[in-house]
Amino acid sequence: MPRFRRTALAAGLTIAMAALSTAVALPAPASAALPTAAVALGDSFISGEGAGAYTPVVDVNGVAQGFPGWTAANNNAFFCHRSANASLNKANLPGIQNRFNLACSGGQPRDIATASAAREKGRTVAAQIDQLRAVAQTQDIDLVLIGLGSNNSSFTFGSVAEKCANRFIADAWTGWWEFWAYLGGPVEQKPCSDADLATAAQISAATAETTAAVRQLLTTLDQVDADGQHRVVFQDYTNPLPLDLNPQFHEEDSRDDTRDKFRDLGAERYAAGCPIHRASLAPGHRFSQALGTIVKSTRDTLAAEFPGDDLVYLNVQQAFNGARLCEQTSSPTGSLATPIRLQDGATGTFVTSLAGKDKIAIQRIANTCVSYFQTCQESWHPNATGHQVLGQCLSGAASTSARSVACVRSGNGTISVS
Repeated sequence: MPRFRRTALAAGLTIAMAALSTAVALPAPASAALPTAAVALGDSFISGEGAGAYTPVVDVNGVAQGFPGWTAANNNAFFCHRSANASLNKANLPGIQNRFNLACSGGQPRDIATASAAREKGRTVAAQIDQLRAVAQTQDIDLVLIGLGSNNSSFTFGSVAEKCANRFIADAWTGWWEFWAYLGGPVEQKPCSDADLATAAQISAATAETTAAVRQLLTTLDQVDADGQHRVVFQDYTNPLPLDLNPQFHEEDSRDDTRDKFRDLGAERYAAGCPIHRASLAPGHRFSQALGTIVKSTRDTLAAEFPGDDLVYLNVQQAFNGARLCEQTSSPTGSLATPIRLQDGATGTFVTSLAGKDKIAIQRIANTCVSYFQTCQESWHPNATGHQVLGQCLSGAASTSARSVACVRSGNGTISVS
């Protein structure tokens, strides 16, 4: 056979075999789809602080930390207070198979990319981005809830709340001439002003810090998410106190909170969950609005930088309308936030009444919070019912076509997201 005919035949056979192979080859087995997941990141308003039913938290060494006792160090991972009642777990999220709460009470922007144990008063948990990467190895992340900004390098929610409550308690139980000191020194007795809570410069710095942290988060999320499709909900903060207290809490024994010493009124407001000067309430709400500005500005800046990402701002500042502490005469019953909770020593028993106690006893009780912060860190956070409401807010934000929505509680208690 001539050489060219053998070559042509060989070529023909090669083509025929290739065609046959193509015709009979079985398709490669499709990889199994990962289960869909929702993930929560950020601080106490996301972790479930105040809602109870706290679950063990894995620390930086891979050890699950359960409740370590009231006298344990506050940096213990358990005190991230990840609650089974947190809003992520209560939201109606069709299509979501699994939920992962990676938020940590006291969380700051730097904790997103760096283990919080690396900073003062940080808890011994890994960076939230590293925890997110671990989830993404086995889950298709479709929804991320993030709440960040109320704690930062300039101020923290806990320090602000402590300052204003302590000033009220000091004013209620001591005269202006009396030296009255906590472990940290004398406490002022005048109401909180805007400058006492956060200055414009501090809000600006907190916004930049929060934006930088979430930028790192979005970059990582886009890298690790299995299908690259996910919604990120930026939730802001709701104030646990009203713009003004119910008239029942304005005065007691003919004394209001502008007088020198008003112990009966102080005890009444503490029992109701609102040991605070009425004059501090308006600055407190402006502070809450400023926190909302931090969150919205962060979302808007990053939406421009990540045009392909699905980013939604969730405003919850009116989600507790009509059910804040001391807004109704039954407070704290029926309220959506926890009252100030203090213990007389790290006993596990909360002091619900200050009636009849002198300033020495008040000082001792207050100092327990200084020495063992875990005994009072639930104070002025959404309670379990409050987190159910925030879960409804999240449900609406997860399904909306809008980029910015407000969750509002009406007078009859219904929740709307629009």
